[in-house]
Amino acid sequence: MTYVNITALTFPEGAQAEIEKRFAARKRGVDTSQGFQGFELLRPLARPAGGHEDDKRRGMSVEVLGFEVVQHEE
Repeated sequence: MTYVNITALTFPEGAQAEIEKRFAARKRGVDTSQGFQGFELLRPLARPAGGHEDDKRRGMSVEVLGFEVVQHEE
């Protein structure tokens, strides 16, 4: 079984470089856990606007997310 965890952080404008620096220097404690396969630090890309008005009328909430890989470790 594969488990993927994505944690979205909210931080003040202009803090992105510091957040990425802190994650790059992380302790890597989880990396030794049995079954651990890899770590990726993702940076969000601009979200496309519109296109889901029909879904909203049906009571659904759809959000398209896109990311670029900033750091990849196996």
